Amino acid sequence: MSVKIISRAEWGARPWDNDPRSSGPATVALASRTEWFVHYDGATPIVRTGYAIPRAIEAEHLANGWAGIGYSFVVDQAGNAYEGRGWGRVGAHCPGHNVSGLSVQIAIGGDQEPTPAALATARALYDEACERTGRKLAMKGHKDGFATLCPGTRLYAWVQAGMPAQGYKPAPNPGGSLPGGGAEVARYQVTINGLTYGYGAVGDHVTKVGEALVKRGHGSHYTSGPGPTWTDADTLCYSDFQQSLGHKGTAPHQDADGVPGESSLRTLLGTLPGKAATAPKAYAPPAFPAGIGPNKAAPSARTLQRALKAAGYMAKSVAEADNYGPQTQKAVAAFHNAYPQYRSQGVSYDPAIGPKGWAALFTLAYGK
Repeated sequence: MSVKIISRAEWGARPWDNDPRSSGPATVALASRTEWFVHYDGATPIVRTGYAIPRAIEAEHLANGWAGIGYSFVVDQAGNAYEGRGWGRVGAHCPGHNVSGLSVQIAIGGDQEPTPAALATARALYDEACERTGRKLAMKGHKDGFATLCPGTRLYAWVQAGMPAQGYKPAPNPGGSLPGGGAEVARYQVTINGLTYGYGAVGDHVTKVGEALVKRGHGSHYTSGPGPTWTDADTLCYSDFQQSLGHKGTAPHQDADGVPGESSLRTLLGTLPGKAATAPKAYAPPAFPAGIGPNKAAPSARTLQRALKAAGYMAKSVAEADNYGPQTQKAVAAFHNAYPQYRSQGVSYDPAIGPKGWAALFTLAYGK
């Protein structure tokens, strides 16, 4: 699938930093990109269509004080791809990952179901990113790099499943073919009980998997070992084992591609090594403080400012203060623009946080 990307000029983006003289965000070498982040629009379903989608995101991000749209790309439900930061500019989508990470926002919100067209385009962009960088980029949801609910349950499950796309055949993995032109092999990783499996994984648990495969008669691809580093030989031997269990399809991200799943690994080893993840405790936001509001001074204003920073609505460089001043008001209004269900009825600009908005903001900033 060839992806047509609708340029910033075509969808009507404002000049970077809203000033024609600005050269825009700094550029990033493709060699620095190692991750691919998937985002959604938040708690409210998206009803806009066409160019209105990137324009609305741009307006929100400009209100945050950013140079313009913060994602590398935006994909709508029709499968259109819109240029944001593009391939070569530092992003504004996930603190600590804006240089290493390219990103796509799939324009859905709440429990909205992404269309097959949207997923196919997002996956095609990912494959092009891998081709341009010459490596397999790590697939991540926004919440993997930042304390947030984004990209929502539906898209996060899609990411964890390897970003499959109905009717779309992914491009070959960079460097994924065996020496001598052999068939492509899966080169991605999974984490089970806190231990990593798949190409490049290292540890005694990798050796134990290889030894178990040999014991079951599925070690024909080893020329030495097995050892503590997961190689293509481990992948091919594990694929043989998966096929012996009745799994089909050996291409990357199919049932018998040679990367373990929890069920097959349990069948091979009997018990799963590592430590099972414990269910996280439900996040409880702090109680809404009485008397907090614009132009009022109270220690709770500092608590609010920290949450606004953690959620990405206030620059970290802003000094904290007891005063609920203009910068705090602007950041709260930006949060309300993103989540209008918490905004006071009948207003388009709401700088005053209420109890429901307070709880939602803190859950967004610190909830898991």
